[in-house]
Amino acid sequence: MNHPTVKRYLPWVVATALFMEQLDSTIVNTAIPAMAASLHATPLSLKAVVASYILSLAVCIPVSGWMADRYGTRRVFSIAVIIFTLSSILCGLAVNVPMLIAARILQGMGAAMMLPVGKLAIIRTFPKSELLMAMNFVIIPALIGPLLGPTVGGLIVHWLSWREIFFINVPVGLTALYLIHRHMPDYRGDTPRPLDFIGLALFGSGAALLSWLLEIFGEHEIGMTPAIILLLISLSLLVAYGWHANHTAYPLLRLTLFRVRTFRVAVVGGFITRLGVGGLPFLLPLLYQLGLGLPAWQSGLLMMPTAAAAMGMKLLSGPILRRYGYRRVLILNTVMMGLTISFFSLVDAATPMALIVVLGLAQGFFNSLQFSSMNSMAYADIETSDSSMASTISSSLQQMSLSFGLACGSLITSWYLGGLPQTDHLAVTNALHYAFLTLGGLTILSSLSFWTLHSRDGESVSKGNLQDVQ
Repeated sequence: MNHPTVKRYLPWVVATALFMEQLDSTIVNTAIPAMAASLHATPLSLKAVVASYILSLAVCIPVSGWMADRYGTRRVFSIAVIIFTLSSILCGLAVNVPMLIAARILQGMGAAMMLPVGKLAIIRTFPKSELLMAMNFVIIPALIGPLLGPTVGGLIVHWLSWREIFFINVPVGLTALYLIHRHMPDYRGDTPRPLDFIGLALFGSGAALLSWLLEIFGEHEIGMTPAIILLLISLSLLVAYGWHANHTAYPLLRLTLFRVRTFRVAVVGGFITRLGVGGLPFLLPLLYQLGLGLPAWQSGLLMMPTAAAAMGMKLLSGPILRRYGYRRVLILNTVMMGLTISFFSLVDAATPMALIVVLGLAQGFFNSLQFSSMNSMAYADIETSDSSMASTISSSLQQMSLSFGLACGSLITSWYLGGLPQTDHLAVTNALHYAFLTLGGLTILSSLSFWTLHSRDGESVSKGNLQDVQ
């Protein structure tokens, strides 16, 4: 393929797939109350529909880097889109919660190959001096998904049924397949490596058990002794993977990359930060629909300002990072993001809609700058030969943090709710308010993880120094 042509069209190829994935996840969040009523379940218990998808991503993403290196980015990306599209149809045909969760797990497997492989193709195509611009270009079209998702989902749930929300992915998936066939480059690894089956078993089972424990602990009565035993088993599996990764030639996730300071701070700091914000896409629709008593379509409209502000910030993040640097931006912006989350604790039925919109705009603004900064800085000092592994590790921990954040957000809300029924709107609103304060405080504390950065870290990306481009 002609390289200038690839650079011109590749961002659109990746953005189309991300649009489908983002549209799907935001539509599902808005439709949770309608799904709960249809499937005779409580809204908080349906977090498994969202959590199973994110957990499937976290467990399956590590394999995607190996698959891309072995079979090529074009073939793996195509298969991923096909799986995602077909599983969307199965979600729409689900007749009970277990069937819906199973289809969402399959959907997560498809998305697990889309996210890191698309990111890998961008990293391999663009030099570091153009990486921030290319990543932001990819994200802008992808953010149309969250912009349209809540509104379209709310309207569909209001006028039709929640089942129709999954069928929207079919035409988008077909469009993505056409673009992949025409414009997706076929990158492969320089040296074929065997798949680390032992590492996959250790890491996958440890991550899955830890998330499952958080979900069960929030939903059911579980004794302290079994909870501690399960926690120790899951942590032991992850520690065992760490030992295994340092004693095998081709580990599933090469942990030695964490010796690179910018990569370590971006990935670990991002993990901690996402614990605070991971529950928001699930909790905010609950606040608007159960707490404020708004219909699904109005709840969807209130999610639009966040996505709109996020799109606008993508145009500003480059100049902001170029002027102030990653260290200063990440420390200050994390605090602002935590304060914004905390302010949602003040939203009740008497709050003017204009103030809720302003709060949503602020949330989108700070979240977008945060994720642009963390995602681009992770690759500032990574060698080209390590880009596949770096993309896999970054994507894996990013999705794990969102899964844990979702579970923690729901767990905290359930704890504040106590034994009161979820039909008590006042009790639900109060519990959500306390949850937002707790998550906001956790996010503010996570700003400490960025103090270890140096003032000039990430300049090969933010300022495009040609001597730093590899």
